[in-house]
Amino acid sequence: MSSTPDPFEFLKNLWGPMGLPMAGLNSPTKAMSEVERRIAELRSVETWLNMNLNVLRMTIQGLEMQKAGLAAVQGVTETAPSGGATASDAPPPVPGGENPPKK
Repeated sequence: MSSTPDPFEFLKNLWGPMGLPMAGLNSPTKAMSEVERRIAELRSVETWLNMNLNVLRMTIQGLEMQKAGLAAVQGVTETAPSGGATASDAPPPVPGGENPPKK
């Protein structure tokens, strides 16, 4: 158990020793149960690949959102006045009206 298992070994076993099977080249004498088993295996591989594709898409979306957030923060810090008052120093808005004048 010292070697790392190959994650694609299952897929390699599905395709057999002669590479990818061509549609229609398999002998028609295979038992119906063998064909059904093969279909079920390929459907499970399809499901696994779709799941990984969805995870990949969500990861890309998350990174794009992170990039947009970082760009927004960088844009705010570049346009903020240096050494002066910040937006957090401004008085909070008064509901239903304008801010009272400063004394």
